[in-house]
Amino acid sequence: MANLKDIRSRIESVKTTRQVTSAMKMVSAAKLKKAQNHIVSFRPYADKLNSIVYDLLKTMDEDILIPLAQNQEADRVLIVVITSNRGLCGAFNSHVVKEVNLLVKEKFPSHYKNNFIDFWAIGKQGEKLLKSAGISCAQQFNDIYVQPDFNKVADISHKIIGGFLNKKYDKVLLVYNEFLTPGQQKVNIEQFLPLELPEPDSLHLSEYIYEPGQETIIQELIPKSLTTMFYRTLLDSIAAEHGARMTSMHKATDNASELIGDLKLSYNKARQSAITNEILEIVGGAEALSK
Repeated sequence: MANLKDIRSRIESVKTTRQVTSAMKMVSAAKLKKAQNHIVSFRPYADKLNSIVYDLLKTMDEDILIPLAQNQEADRVLIVVITSNRGLCGAFNSHVVKEVNLLVKEKFPSHYKNNFIDFWAIGKQGEKLLKSAGISCAQQFNDIYVQPDFNKVADISHKIIGGFLNKKYDKVLLVYNEFLTPGQQKVNIEQFLPLELPEPDSLHLSEYIYEPGQETIIQELIPKSLTTMFYRTLLDSIAAEHGARMTSMHKATDNASELIGDLKLSYNKARQSAITNEILEIVGGAEALSK
């Protein structure tokens, strides 16, 4: 059995760890509240804009060409991996990288073998985990995750759109954690480009008056809609990260409390055993003296 000094040192060490995890849980809870407000308030705008674009695409003239919706053979693929910059959030980052590995193996094995897939990383943890899996990232945008700014996100979105229009990429996918509840996240794989067009609906053509013109409006709204979608995925990931870290730190704090209880029990047993041994030694010594 460990001596009393070792047990006391371990109890103090676990108590210090519990203080750290408890503080991190409270910090994550505060950050989660702010991030949750951002994503909850932004989703209606993003959904409404997407709904408008969807309705316009359903009623557009058949002779209008949408370059960002041109389906072609996916010779070059871009996968944007969105994770966090920091760890201590459970399996938040590893689940994303796991989905990326499955995606590559199941849908794009030949592309990966022939180096026809580029990986862009948003978040240091994803870049690090991909590197450990033997996957190198062509570009990193880790700074954008610290303080998400719509204009900076728009720059990345326009860069992706430009790569698609210039035929550098034929398909663009986003892999990220969607925020569901503070304790629940879901890994999503969304097709960013090419844009998936809805089935035409000629019954509603008469309901719209276009100014300056149908094609002009659609061509201007689509990039804005894509940028809004990209920004929403980033806000989703940030809120999901804080929720995952809060949950992870809550579990770590509970585990530390449980471990402290076990250590105190061991300490009391060791102390009782030491006292018993001392009493036996005293009694033994007294009996020896009496003889």
